[in-house]
Amino acid sequence: MVALVGAGATGLLVGGLSTAFYFTLAGLVFGLAFHAATWATFTYTLHDDRIELRRALVGRSVKTIPRERIRGVDVSASLGHRLLGLAVVQIDAGADGGEGTLNAVSRQEAARLRRVLLSRDAAAAGPPGATALRPPRRTLARMRRRWYVYAPLSGAYLLTPFALAGSLLSALYNLGDDLGLVTEDRLTRLGHDVIGLPAAAVLATAAAVLLLMPVMSVIVFTLFNWDFTVYARDGSVIAERGLVTRRSVSLERRRIRGVEFADNPFERLARVVRVNALVTGLGDAAHRGRLLPAAPWGTAQDLTARVLGPVPAPLLPHPRAARGRRVARATAPPAALGALSLAAGQPLVAAGCAVLACCAVPIGLDRYRQLGHARDALRLTSRSGSLRRRQVVVDNRAIVGWRLRQTLFQRRLGLATLIAAVGAGDGGYPILDLAEDDAVALATGITPAWLEPFLDHPPSPPRKAA
Repeated sequence: MVALVGAGATGLLVGGLSTAFYFTLAGLVFGLAFHAATWATFTYTLHDDRIELRRALVGRSVKTIPRERIRGVDVSASLGHRLLGLAVVQIDAGADGGEGTLNAVSRQEAARLRRVLLSRDAAAAGPPGATALRPPRRTLARMRRRWYVYAPLSGAYLLTPFALAGSLLSALYNLGDDLGLVTEDRLTRLGHDVIGLPAAAVLATAAAVLLLMPVMSVIVFTLFNWDFTVYARDGSVIAERGLVTRRSVSLERRRIRGVEFADNPFERLARVVRVNALVTGLGDAAHRGRLLPAAPWGTAQDLTARVLGPVPAPLLPHPRAARGRRVARATAPPAALGALSLAAGQPLVAAGCAVLACCAVPIGLDRYRQLGHARDALRLTSRSGSLRRRQVVVDNRAIVGWRLRQTLFQRRLGLATLIAAVGAGDGGYPILDLAEDDAVALATGITPAWLEPFLDHPPSPPRKAA
């Protein structure tokens, strides 16, 4: 599409509308020929231990992806692909293996490749196009229609329509500028016309924009997450979503090390969370690891129990000394900026910073209220944050190391931050402002063989929830 627009614009600049038509037609023919040649010179071969992708359009290249490095297989189909019965297969092999894309394969072949590449069973491959009995899928969670109204609670979907509109206007402006349609006089007249609008029209436009924001966010949310379904099959957890473009993301169950719940204050009031899977070596985890875009807390817990196991509860509160530390960290930036502004002779700026510091006190208190952790024999969970609250649940077997960190202020308060190193997601998840003894006891209770040889005395038993 971009090539056709460029060819048409070039023809319009060179010789007018008739030339633009011929340029566009030539661009269409060239594009079809190029894509046909690309398709004809691309082949793939599936072996017992690897898949090979060969390209030979201009230069020959062979890309080999070992099957044991494959982290996930995504199948997506745009509207055009769906009309033709085709799909796009994207193979994610982590940071070392990279990615491979098979464009425009049949839906049956896409399903077979996903099943074979994730099954680790060479006998399951069979010849291309062969049909086999597929094990029944087990639905783990499914998005309900009424959950689409949760879209305005998330700032990302609330601003997405305006980001798309801004990109479209920018593209139109650049194209008009290249064609000579945008001039300084026209921009000046447009500015005068906008400034000359009546106040009532400006207020009506602003009100319409505010009303359209939640409506457009629901529309965008629906396009991306229509009929969001999570199900299990062949040892994988598969998430399917999308209205115009249908996307299916497969995650190997044995590589799922935990889940993450995320929400903001508006979602928290509605008891709505977003759920992401923590998968070893997964690329683009923010999108490919999404298990639920927005769902009630109870549904998120049920899905986690089916994928990973029950979430440990209840959460243990952290020491009272952590409350002052959370408040201090929330108020310190505006307070410091206010002090510098006052020293520079800017009393108005300093007053504004003082107001911001006062407003940050409730945020600091809420950060303390959200602190918590819990563990059982199989899993560890920790929670922190206020404006963006995160609760992580990880399998104890996925923890590959511990890091105990103390700043100067934490040492004076008897606090410490315990970081659980996990080979998935962000790589490490902190449990903020624990009491020193609780931090040591927590790590020792999960991996006693690692820490007990270095302890002078056995750690105190972990505290019980109030």
